[in-house]
Amino acid sequence: MLRRISQARSILAVTAITGLFLATEAMQSPNWLGNQPAFAQRVRPDGIWQVIYEKLPDLPLENQYISRETRQVASDNTLVGRLIRYHIYVKGRPPFYRLDWKFTLADYLGVNGVINESDYPSRDALRTNPLEGDVAAIRSLNQQQRNALIQALVDAFTPQAQPAPRMPRQSQSQDR
Repeated sequence: MLRRISQARSILAVTAITGLFLATEAMQSPNWLGNQPAFAQRVRPDGIWQVIYEKLPDLPLENQYISRETRQVASDNTLVGRLIRYHIYVKGRPPFYRLDWKFTLADYLGVNGVINESDYPSRDALRTNPLEGDVAAIRSLNQQQRNALIQALVDAFTPQAQPAPRMPRQSQSQDR
């Protein structure tokens, strides 16, 4: 009986200490417990695909697919737009890091993971699921083109850093 009481007190003590730690951390950093908005709410990839095509005009558009809704060619539904949506919304990867984009391209190349047709962006919006054509387009790029695509994507999503202010030069006094 005394052993059970001792165990219960130990559990209560650990719980109280953990609670105090969490409360202290929460007061010091309100976002520590996850009060941040969801990642997808902070990133707006809507027009990024256009920036990428401006930087890389030779990149395949893959925008010949027919919209189910309008029954017209969905010319603004591009390979890069779908690539971005796959990366951010399907895989949940952040768009700021080269390595994450390399993982995504590795998915398209079939060396990292399998892309599920039922999860692919625009599968419901277009008459034909564009996955097969997108995979073929990414595979047709050489290493230099894939690296340029990755760098353009990272650059487009990374806020431009302000240049650091110049430090004034210290006068060099010569004590002789």
